[in-house]
Amino acid sequence: MAKIPFLEVFGPTIQGEGMVIGKKTMFVRTYGCDYGCIWCDTKYTWDGSEKDNVRRATAEELFELLKETAGDNSFSHVTISGGNPALIGREMQEFVDLCHANGVKVGLETQGSLWKDWFYDIDDLTISPKPPSSTMKTNFKMLDDIVDKLHKANVNFSLKIVYFNEEDKEYAKDVFARYKGKDIPYYLSVGNTEPYTDRDITKQLINKLDELWEVVMNEPAFNDVQALPQLHAIVWGNKRGV
Repeated sequence: MAKIPFLEVFGPTIQGEGMVIGKKTMFVRTYGCDYGCIWCDTKYTWDGSEKDNVRRATAEELFELLKETAGDNSFSHVTISGGNPALIGREMQEFVDLCHANGVKVGLETQGSLWKDWFYDIDDLTISPKPPSSTMKTNFKMLDDIVDKLHKANVNFSLKIVYFNEEDKEYAKDVFARYKGKDIPYYLSVGNTEPYTDRDITKQLINKLDELWEVVMNEPAFNDVQALPQLHAIVWGNKRGV
């Protein structure tokens, strides 16, 4: 059977950003990405530095590992992150189906660079196109197709963009305007400029949130935007496995 490549399974924890911020969830962090964002806070999922730690599991094995990890603590939600989980095919469909069969909802975050039919079955799907500060280029033809498919199928999804600078602000305005008529929930999230330091980054993140809020308050284009922190990073810094 085909297997899912992953680096981390952890939780229960609290989702720190986006449309389900504050939600109790388990996490599966898959391995591999088609992007290489310069500020990525999980470069180890694609830069080869932890390739020897990659594990592979069938849908059944991965779900059993989630239960073992949770122990006596029950859970009803799993977040699939990466890397880019959209690199994974039918084996991820099997995992999503298995979660649903056991009464567990599934969340996903992906950048909107690849389409998979199993997106239709995600309970809360975050599409996070990467702004100019990432140095990546958005394939808007692909993103348009993904947004159109999800919207027509009434999938519960949102658009989320990380904010670092003025260029990112203008990019976010353009993306929001592009899909405005579709009434999609839209989020701006504070960028973490020090994703690998052991220092306390709380003050840095709060200052950046203050900057982002000022931007949103003064931009009519962001009237319907929700501007959020990376709550987990404020509480736990760059600690892994939480």
